[in-house]
Amino acid sequence: MAIEAVLFDFSGTLFRLEADESWYADLTRPDGQAFDVDEKAEIMRRMTAPVHHVIEFDDETQYAWDHRDLDPALHRKVMMKVLRTSGVPTDEDAERLYARLLDPLEWTPYPDSEAVLDLLAAQGVPVAVVSNIPFDIRPSFAARGWDRLVGAFTLSYEVGVMKPDPEIFRSALGELGVAAEAALMIGDSAEADGGAEALGSRFALVEALPTTERPDALLAALRRHGLVE
Repeated sequence: MAIEAVLFDFSGTLFRLEADESWYADLTRPDGQAFDVDEKAEIMRRMTAPVHHVIEFDDETQYAWDHRDLDPALHRKVMMKVLRTSGVPTDEDAERLYARLLDPLEWTPYPDSEAVLDLLAAQGVPVAVVSNIPFDIRPSFAARGWDRLVGAFTLSYEVGVMKPDPEIFRSALGELGVAAEAALMIGDSAEADGGAEALGSRFALVEALPTTERPDALLAALRRHGLVE
């Protein structure tokens, strides 16, 4: 069956959260030493881990982790725990970093994100963004004029279900009016985004590399499925 719609993940697929030095300008370890490059990268990785948690949790915090993308309050609770356990020295520092994560304008698009959205729109192929996330990402697209290229934003905290549950993909496809068998899901998590396969959709995996290291993975995914020559 020909592909009639494409579903995209957000974090690590169309956009990536990437810090600059201003994020860590006032951040030091308890001994007064600045965080090194590897420590900064690890904090960022922990802030955006798509599926598996990176520290040990008690039962209450584990529940918050498991449901974090359904409830903004739970997300804040568990991410503050992750940041403090990862070495962020004060609650104020953790709050400052967390606020950056929640700001949709802090997220950096991959180099080919605009191209794939434009190409699909030119072909009349509808697009949905399907994301496990606790905040509204529409401003990331609107700020660049890309919101007109997205037919549906299916966000876990709004629809009450998270990937890989088939219901979140079914919700997106229902908004687009496309059968699951005629859809392609593109994402960076085989576990979460690959859940679309349970409905009969096709799935393409991309790596959540830094944006400068992944210039055309989205275009390549479309090419493999016959949507780009």
